[in-house]
Amino acid sequence: MPDYNLSYFYVFVFFVVGAFFVTLLLGISHLVAPRKPTLEKLRTYESGEEPVGQAWGRYPIHFYVFALLFVVFDVDFIFLVPWAAHFRDFGWTGIVEVTLFIGILVSGLIYAWKKEALRWY
Repeated sequence: MPDYNLSYFYVFVFFVVGAFFVTLLLGISHLVAPRKPTLEKLRTYESGEEPVGQAWGRYPIHFYVFALLFVVFDVDFIFLVPWAAHFRDFGWTGIVEVTLFIGILVSGLIYAWKKEALRWY
């Protein structure tokens, strides 16, 4: 019978060694890296463009809702690709399960549509 407490010890040692190496490398980087701050280096940079306005601007909530819906449906696509690759192996049970899964997705999409979450102003 295996000793499961030894597995916890291995995980702990792995964590300690990893933390040690991260700390060591960050410390070496801090000691070796040149530090010559100039006004040009300290200026705000946004993808090659001069920043306009304040950085703390407010965005309407529908941008976040739209992005969240995109992520949800993107992740669901990732779940459907392996199913489509092996759908013959699952039989009728797999077809019923994926139909239920897609039905839940479609009902969520209809709900978002009715709440006008997909409307891009």
